[in-house]
Parts: sequence; C-alpha cells; structure tokens
Amino acid sequence: MVMLTLMQGPEMYSGDDTFDSVIASLMQLIQFKNANLYLHSQQVANYAVSVAAKMRLPREEIERIRLAALLHDIGHLTVPNAVLAKVPYLSTREMTVFKNHCNAGSAMLENISQCQEHIPYIRYHHERWDGKGYPKRLKGVNIPLGARIISVVNYYDRFINPCTEHWKKTKEEAVRELQNMSGTAFDPEIVKAFIESLG
Repeated sequence: MVMLTLMQGPEMYSGDDTFDSVIASLMQLIQFKNANLYLHSQQVANYAVSVAAKMRLPREEIERIRLAALLHDIGHLTVPNAVLAKVPYLSTREMTVFKNHCNAGSAMLENISQCQEHIPYIRYHHERWDGKGYPKRLKGVNIPLGARIISVVNYYDRFINPCTEHWKKTKEEAVRELQNMSGTAFDPEIVKAFIESLG
C-alpha cells in the first residue's frame, strides 16, 4: 500500500509502478468497505473491456475504460453502509447521499495526475441516454463514451452479482431489461455490443 507522508517529495509519485500501487490501494479500500462491491468493480471492468474490444476501440482507450470501470464506485467510500444496504429502496435524503458518489469519487481522484482522463467516465456513469440521469443530466453523445459503456455493464452486473439481495435477477431477465431500456437509459449501440459480447 502506498503511504503518502509529508517527508516525501512529489517526484516519488510520478512513475507507472506508483500509479499501479495507487490503483491497488484504492481497490483495497473498496474491498475493506464491502467485499461484494470489490467483486462488482472487477466484474464491471471485465465486461467493459469486452464491450470496448467488441466496438474495436483503440487499445489505450480500452485500458482507460478498464481503469475507470475498476474505480467507478470509488465514491461509495463516502456512502454509509446502511444506505448501500438499502439500495434501491432509499428515502429522498438517502438517495441524495447515494447519488453524490459520482462526484465524490471524481473528487478523490482529481489530484492524481494519471487519473485525469478517467474522471469523466467515473463522474458520468449514471447519466442516461435520454438526459434523465445524474449528476449533470447529460444526454446522448454528450455523455463520454467510456461512461456510456460503464453505465450499461454496471446496470447488468448489479442484477447478476447483486451487492444487496434486493437486486437479484437471471441473466435473461437482465438482458431483457437492457433491451427494454435501450434508447432511453442506455446507448443502443453499446447495449447491442454488450449483448453480442455476452454471446
């Protein structure tokens, strides 16, 4: 685990090895918070890579999406476990706390220079294709592509490997829901690529 102390200069934190260890440390924090959330983060990253590869995105972009998908729920560290356990059955106040995880996660990463390109994917992964998402109500192609991909696979994995018992659905039910919400909540091209990648 990388321990940042006042005794070390910023040059110590500039290499790729250090970036990898920062990512590993953040993932460890997610695991301490909730083992299911840790598994969910890994699954979302795996699915996101499959979709990005299916869409023939450049290798560097696939890697960007993979890292953003791993960290997409880092903001959950700021959400009380009692609230996370109730999702999706939240009061208005709890929903406000929960929705803030997108901005909270982005804020956690904004001082890490290597994370700058990942931040929009993390901040906007709960935006909707029809503009009714959060935190900015972005619409259609105004939502960064990486965020659109994470949105689809995050929704799917929430049902297949639920962090709480409220969510459980079969693979077929989850695919059907994605198809039903294609063009409203989700980018239709990404839904199509994801279902194809599932085989």
